[in-house]
Amino acid sequence: MQVEIWSDVVCPFCYIGKRQLEAALGQLPDRGRVHVTWRSFQLGPDTKTDPTRNAIQNLAEKKGWTLEFTRQAVADVSNRAQAVGLAFDYEQTKVANTFDAHRLVHYATSAGKGDDVAEALFRAYFVDGRNVGDHDTLAQLAAGAGLPEAEVREVLRSGRFADAVRRDLQTAAQFGINSVPCFVLERKYAVSGAQGSPALLQALQQALAETAGSAAVTP
Repeated sequence: MQVEIWSDVVCPFCYIGKRQLEAALGQLPDRGRVHVTWRSFQLGPDTKTDPTRNAIQNLAEKKGWTLEFTRQAVADVSNRAQAVGLAFDYEQTKVANTFDAHRLVHYATSAGKGDDVAEALFRAYFVDGRNVGDHDTLAQLAAGAGLPEAEVREVLRSGRFADAVRRDLQTAAQFGINSVPCFVLERKYAVSGAQGSPALLQALQQALAETAGSAAVTP
C-alpha cells in the first residue's frame, strides 16, 4: 500500500506527523505492506534564504504578530514536538527556501534513501539550526545519510528533479491540499494534519483491509 506524505522541510507539524506515523506503523502487523513516499509542498514558495533571520522573526513578519506573541506560539508547538520526543530550537532556525531541499529528497528517494534524507532535513532545520537552503549543507546531510556527496552536489548544481518537485506541487493543488502534513493513502484516503498516531493507525488499518479485500476479489 502506498502512503504519500505531502510536507515541507520547515513545517513543524510535518516533523511531528512523521513521528506520529512512525508510531502508528510500529503498531501495524502488516507494516511490510506499507511503502512511504515523501512529496513536495512549499509553505513559502517565494521565501528567500536568509540565514541571518530565524523562523520566529519570519513568522512574526508574515502574520503581523509581535515577537513576544510569536515566541509563545512556537513554544506551544515545541511542547507538542517534545511530546513525541523532538527538541525544537526555534531561536536557531534559519529562514530558507526549500525547493532545493525537495529536489534532494526526490534524488534520495530514487536511491532508496528518501526517508533518511527527509529525517536529516527536518532535524537540521528544527534541532540543529542549519541552513537547509544552502547547497553545501544539503550535500553534507545527504552524505551523512549514505549518499555519494559528489553526485549530490552535481544534482544540486544541475537542477535535476526540479520537474518532480513541480509535479508534486501541481498534484497537491489538484487534490486540494492547502496545508501539511497530508497523508494520502492509495490515492483514495487522506489524513490532514498531525492528528496523532491513533488516527493514522486507524486510517492505515482501514486502507490495508480494503486493499486486501480488493486483491481477494480480483480475478
